[in-house]
Amino acid sequence: MRTPEEPALRAGEPAGVRTAVVLDAPVLRAEPDGAYTRLVLRAPAAAASARPGQFAACSTGDSGMLLRRSFSIAAADAGAGTLEVVVAAAGAGTARIARLRAGDRLPVVAPLGRPFVLPPAGEGVVLVGGGYGSAPLAWLGRALRGRDGAVDLVVGAGDERRLLAHDVATAASGAPDAPVDRVHVATEDGSAGARGRVTDLLGPVLAAHGARHVLACGPMAMLRAVHDVATAAGAATQLATEESMACGVGVCMTCVLPVVGDDGRTRMLRACTDGPVFAGDRLRWDAIGAPSPQRPAGVGARVPVDAVGAPAATPAPVPGGGDAVPPGATAGQER
Repeated sequence: MRTPEEPALRAGEPAGVRTAVVLDAPVLRAEPDGAYTRLVLRAPAAAASARPGQFAACSTGDSGMLLRRSFSIAAADAGAGTLEVVVAAAGAGTARIARLRAGDRLPVVAPLGRPFVLPPAGEGVVLVGGGYGSAPLAWLGRALRGRDGAVDLVVGAGDERRLLAHDVATAASGAPDAPVDRVHVATEDGSAGARGRVTDLLGPVLAAHGARHVLACGPMAMLRAVHDVATAAGAATQLATEESMACGVGVCMTCVLPVVGDDGRTRMLRACTDGPVFAGDRLRWDAIGAPSPQRPAGVGARVPVDAVGAPAATPAPVPGGGDAVPPGATAGQER
């Protein structure tokens, strides 16, 4: 049996779908949480193996919207057989899911992806979340408590309503079973906590408490800023990336990110199966969010020219005809 501190998948194992189950999960509770909806699902088989950082791919229940919507698993209770997800009604599909109530059913594939790997016992950790991206952090904090290292939680949002009020209140309760030792809150409009962003708080928290690890969930721009602040303070990062996941199981390739491997070479990896959690120093930030012919700036990632399998640059004409690069050749082709 896996111990709580072991990752759900070991390094080098194949895609995170290995532990996933497909189920038609009854909704036990649907609760408002700030601007979001928290769904508690009856899903014993999924709850038994889920770990913080993994996600669930949920059907909208509408045959006109075939693609599943992916949500971080906010909590799993193997004893109770439950999973929790937090839903932001950002479009028609997520709005349908957010309208579910107790007694409804939600088709789910879970748990998917690779989870956070818990840092060594005794070492301080800072958890950082933005908006509903902070959903799994209270659960992650509970996994870290009792390991002889302090755990700080830094959360932020545009305003108070977009904070996960349930988790912030629980974390800040000071109760013996609280998931973290200290909570730090920032909102851009100053309606809760300090005025500013999570990165405004992160540097001082790292300086004050000397944590060596930062584990974060949230938008990609925030994750990049968190990684920069943590790196400057000498802390390692693990980042649960937010990418559009049309299938959630590694088939569609819409969520690929450029990641540097142990051999120093960049490969385009699927966030849904090779992630969503990656070491921050392995992500190619120069290409993530960069504009490309296929997508606007700030969305997805372009393929770096030195990545394995990257298309070769258009060859210059060669006198007498022919191509400077043989047809079909690729700049980073693996031999």
